[in-house]
Amino acid sequence: MNHSRPARPRRAALILAAALATVASAAPPALAHPAAGHHPGGTLVLVGGGLKDDNAEVYREIVAKAGGPGRARIGVLTAASVPESQDPNAADPAKCSNSACNGAYYADLFRHHGAADAQWVPIDLDHLDAADSDAVVARVESMTGFFFGGGDQYRYVTTLLHGDAHTDSKVLAAIRTKLAAGAVVAGSSAGAQIASGPDMITGGDSYRALRDGSTPGYFADPARLGYLPQGGFGFFDAGLLDTHTGTYGREGRAVRLAADTGHGRVFALDEDTAIEVEHAGTRDETLRVLGTHGVTVLDLRRARTRTADGRWAVDGVRYSYLTDGDRYRPHSWTVRPAPAKDRLRATGTTPVPANHDAFYSVDDPNGAPYSLSGTALALTAQRTQHTATATTYETGPVFTVTLQRRPGTRAWTSDGATAVSFADLDLAIAPSAR
Repeated sequence: MNHSRPARPRRAALILAAALATVASAAPPALAHPAAGHHPGGTLVLVGGGLKDDNAEVYREIVAKAGGPGRARIGVLTAASVPESQDPNAADPAKCSNSACNGAYYADLFRHHGAADAQWVPIDLDHLDAADSDAVVARVESMTGFFFGGGDQYRYVTTLLHGDAHTDSKVLAAIRTKLAAGAVVAGSSAGAQIASGPDMITGGDSYRALRDGSTPGYFADPARLGYLPQGGFGFFDAGLLDTHTGTYGREGRAVRLAADTGHGRVFALDEDTAIEVEHAGTRDETLRVLGTHGVTVLDLRRARTRTADGRWAVDGVRYSYLTDGDRYRPHSWTVRPAPAKDRLRATGTTPVPANHDAFYSVDDPNGAPYSLSGTALALTAQRTQHTATATTYETGPVFTVTLQRRPGTRAWTSDGATAVSFADLDLAIAPSAR
């Protein structure tokens, strides 16, 4: 998890004891109703990880959708973190990073950003029974919003779902009901990934994914592209989800997993950036981007996979990159730019810089994050150049990503000259000789 320590740190053991005591002793509170103006389907706020403490836009939007400042009651779930028993720094409030510590951290942040109350929901690998506790369910039913922290999304599977049956625990069932009635459910990193439907990604890097493909399962090797066919909680079903996209160059793995599993669309989220999904799961579902970077939308409806020189290749992928304020309608597959953005009239004549590390390899000492989106944004600002390429840093083989402007490609600007978002570039990936 990428965060500093809370302003008022506490020992993990004391946090856990207090949380359990609160759950055990409190009488079931009255059921909280959705905030005024909410419609069935509720709201999701899914962050690509690296959510900064001062990202008021995201935190305050969660609070607003949970009832507003002074009324919002946020339940914080951090079962994706290691439990206290596995944290060697559990006794050190300055270094601890277990579920209880992280729960207190996020609760403090939500109170700082205006929530009337924020409480850790004490479920983790040390407290599996709490997921089916009626007392914990009663507390959940008093809340108007929920936030799932980062870590390892598979821990959410093992704590809030029932084994191979993949059925809801009582607590998850209660959260699902609240979401359907209009509550907000948010999460960052693993907490966003767990919202996925079928084929939830469990790990992998882009180069290995392009070279070796995907495999169902959860693997100790972090570079191996794995996925869970049964998925996560299934809160979001408009496409596959991926996180930390630009920071770790994950566009390649997102394309490969979607192609391998037959999905027509991927939403790949950058860090400190969210998609707010209103009316989730209904025909009125609308996405809005919030935050500091962007959201990659990959449309594979026209994509074709093939073998080239004995290696996997794909073409016909449509690539869009949306930034703060842009909206997307999943049912119509349409983009609407933020009101403050204007259509970019491409005037650039300087060639797009060469890119020899399309997916920001961990082995490249000179690599840079947001590599592929940077090349794509540069291309959309060019008047005379219609195609740009980016190659993988790794060889054996080299993969080349080809980006091409189409008649339907559009880009938008905030300053009249620089592209900040775009829609419908053509993307192809194929093995090549460098």
